[in-house]
Amino acid sequence: MVVPHHPGGARLARHRLADELADVVPSTLLADLIAVLAELVGNAVRHARPLPGGVIRVAWRLRQSTDGALVQLCVTDGGAGTAPRLRTASLDAADGRGLHIVAGLASRWGVEQDGMGQRVWAEFEPTAAPPPSRPRLLTAG
Repeated sequence: MVVPHHPGGARLARHRLADELADVVPSTLLADLIAVLAELVGNAVRHARPLPGGVIRVAWRLRQSTDGALVQLCVTDGGAGTAPRLRTASLDAADGRGLHIVAGLASRWGVEQDGMGQRVWAEFEPTAAPPPSRPRLLTAG
């Protein structure tokens, strides 16, 4: 799908992904996919040039295996001066944590560049999904 190189593009991509995969993948995986896609599109809008026509290309691929669904997300933009990379952000920094979120939720991620731009991808393996979290009891002490 193609979305505008604008903050609203992330919303369009999230809704389309949710509509297409809601009945196909577990809800916990879907939540992770939505968070990572929003981060990748947001990064493309903030840090990269658009593709011709002022757009970003967003895609996802789903392959079923005996363990569950393997999902790959891809965001293609016009590239930037530097490739996306993990940064160390101070506690007071307003940004710089997004790719840590991607790295924490995805099984793996990477960047591919060519003469026309860059493609940032993230893959989610079915066995890599963390177990459901249990609520923690907080006690005053």
